[in-house]
Amino acid sequence: MKELVIVSGKGGTGKTTLLGYLASVMGRTVTADCDVDAPNLHLLLQPKVLQRQEFMGMKVAEIQGPKCTNCGKCVEVCRFGAVKVVGNPSIKKVAIDAGACEGCALCARICPSKAIRMTDKKVGEWFVSDTVFGKMVHALLDPGEDNSGKLVAMVKQKARMVAKEEGAETILVDGPPGIGCPVISSLSGCTLAVIVTEPTESGLSDARRILELAKGFGIKTGLVTNKADINEGLTAQVEEYAAAEGAHVLGRIPYDEVLAKTMAQGRPAGKNVASPATHAMSKIHKEIVALLASA
Repeated sequence: MKELVIVSGKGGTGKTTLLGYLASVMGRTVTADCDVDAPNLHLLLQPKVLQRQEFMGMKVAEIQGPKCTNCGKCVEVCRFGAVKVVGNPSIKKVAIDAGACEGCALCARICPSKAIRMTDKKVGEWFVSDTVFGKMVHALLDPGEDNSGKLVAMVKQKARMVAKEEGAETILVDGPPGIGCPVISSLSGCTLAVIVTEPTESGLSDARRILELAKGFGIKTGLVTNKADINEGLTAQVEEYAAAEGAHVLGRIPYDEVLAKTMAQGRPAGKNVASPATHAMSKIHKEIVALLASA
């Protein structure tokens, strides 16, 4: 089983657009959206949820009311302001703000009446869904929550299980932008990482950062430049740098209003969309298949 991860140094470069195209033409694939903070792949693939599960993050402190004597020792030791005294001056009560709790468990350890316990906290959900192109595994982290890397790892683990059950040959992973923990988690164990960038100074800078990250993990990489014709000089500069770093230059996608309109309608650009961009992506698809076959 092959695993292709499409990533970018920043958002908005077109990685989800390319993955949507690949999902529509490759066949026998399972898709996984590992951008759990702000996922967009579902807008193109229109998944129908088959399975929904809560995702539990770190444990947080919880007061067991009857045992609490409101002594206030937990308030004194909490360095995060999560344990507070609430109520009016005559009736004071100790309470814990689960959103501010960092899970250190110091309050539970020093409580003389053992009134505080550590409990699992729901921080998101993950899903197994059906699309017209096959099964899809995706997730959504609750706003402001941590553990995105851990949730990405769960999405990938479940995608591998689903792929095995479905007899899929390839897992297509829409990775998150950037170079942080969720990106590292999405790249873990992949066959090929395709970096999508654009011919701007920020695009060049971000491509350098993510190429360095992939190289550090010994991952085979390919480069695709989207909207390549808006600055051909910078496009060539990005490609030269990528090739010097050992990446395979897979091709260029031109700016294309037909593609933009198709995406605005919530449809992936596949074989049925005739445009310069889909023609370019068809060639890139062949290059990717060849790289996956040689891995």
